[in-house]
Amino acid sequence: MAAVAESEAARAMLGPLRPLIEALRAWRDRRIADPRFRAWATRFPLTRPRARREARALFDLCAGFVYSQVLLACVRLGLFDLVAARPLSDAAIADRTGLTLEAATRLLDAAISLRLLRRLGDGRVTLASLGAALVENPGLAAMIEHHALVYRDLADPVALLRGEHGEAALAAYWPYAAEGNRAGLDDTRIAPYTALMAATQPLVSAEVLEAYDFSRHRCLLDVGGGDGSFLAAVGQKHPKLRLVLFDLPAVAARAEARLVAQGLGARALCVGGDFLADPLPEGADIVSLVRVIHDHDDADAALILAAVRRALKPGGIVLIAEPLAGTPSAEPIGAAYFGFYLLAMGRGRARGFRDLSRLLARAGFREVRQIRTNTPMLTGLVTARAMAWPEATVNPA
Repeated sequence: MAAVAESEAARAMLGPLRPLIEALRAWRDRRIADPRFRAWATRFPLTRPRARREARALFDLCAGFVYSQVLLACVRLGLFDLVAARPLSDAAIADRTGLTLEAATRLLDAAISLRLLRRLGDGRVTLASLGAALVENPGLAAMIEHHALVYRDLADPVALLRGEHGEAALAAYWPYAAEGNRAGLDDTRIAPYTALMAATQPLVSAEVLEAYDFSRHRCLLDVGGGDGSFLAAVGQKHPKLRLVLFDLPAVAARAEARLVAQGLGARALCVGGDFLADPLPEGADIVSLVRVIHDHDDADAALILAAVRRALKPGGIVLIAEPLAGTPSAEPIGAAYFGFYLLAMGRGRARGFRDLSRLLARAGFREVRQIRTNTPMLTGLVTARAMAWPEATVNPA
């Protein structure tokens, strides 16, 4: 919240200077577009470092897909786990991955250039900083594998933007994104996306639990809670908290089995239904929406928030955890990555704090706050308090 206030204050201070700033930026962009200026900038000592950084950034945009495929090959071959125990030679890696020595060295050199691996003085290969983060991290590995579907849908981005791409692989993967009888989906249809959400949930749960204190509450309702991974993490840390989960019937059945297996069955209730059509269970004093709202367009997001407001008594809290658009230094994650990911999925959009604030206010919430997290580029956290009924203006439209 402080960061949002600071950025707004900075914009207010720069207001009178904005025309001049925009004029200078336009002049700069015209110079950059001139091939003669670019050639001069690469030779002049004071501008050469900046020119080279810009050229590298532009090339990385062009080569990004190739980089991601190098990462996918490393994950599928288990390279990071392979060298985590001890450094290995190219020949040993080739033998264990079923590659020729030439192919193994080509992949290893590519991974080294991307700071996934590094080569020791004796020629053996070990983990580098980025590769180390992927060891024993099934959530990241699952997302890397999952991106194969995303790339298929983005093969022709213009067709995707025009709605001419035909049947999208990503939309089929997320069956709840389709119109129709979502509550009637069976376990076979919901299993893949439920498994992906479960694999990636620990990353989000850890962020939320560190940033927000659930001990002040008596009952948590997790809407769209998947297989119960988030609810289980909260329940293990807060043994006095009652737990309620609401999701599609087949998903809720999986959640119930998980919570029972983790010893939380006595204080957990799993309810099946469609949160776009069915009323939510009442009685909780906090409702969590973890990676739910950004999966829906504004009309459906308003319906969900209105349903949450009806389930809460005045003073109850709604907690939204999802990547926020416009996060400083991570703007491409919201606008580019999630913008096109959700387009391929067929619904939803990344929203910033202001967008969520407007939706929450219309649904009957006040005291909207953004809570700081350790990695806001992946997990933004927004809370709001339910108004007293005379104040509330619940309006899904």
